[in-house]
Amino acid sequence: MTVQLRIVRPVRSVERSLAMYCDGLGLRELDRFVDHQGFAAAIVGFPGLPYHFAFTHCSDHPVIPTPTVEDLTVFYMPDPTEWQRSSEAMLTAGFAEVSSFNPYWQRRGRTFADLDGYRVVLQQAAWGAQ
Repeated sequence: MTVQLRIVRPVRSVERSLAMYCDGLGLRELDRFVDHQGFAAAIVGFPGLPYHFAFTHCSDHPVIPTPTVEDLTVFYMPDPTEWQRSSEAMLTAGFAEVSSFNPYWQRRGRTFADLDGYRVVLQQAAWGAQ
């Protein structure tokens, strides 16, 4: 069985989110649609990997994003050079560095918030069952 994970986030601006995540994380635009029963979306990810984001906006009934400080997307990046380069790219792309609510993420990572308040952690470590 093949499983594909899609994380859907309502955003204020599909274009702004698309630019931030592509520029900050190196994601690529995989697909897009406009005016699909009032919805527009951009789908971004790393080609060939089994997960992606869909940034959506409903012009008929806009949803105001309401993420909490514990709604996180975590990218594990074991290479310190790549982690540093990605951290700098996040800031350049318009993400704001924020303190993590959970101190665990501060030990080996950096937490960033996009303009809608969604948080992304770049963890300078390899993932492994703890």
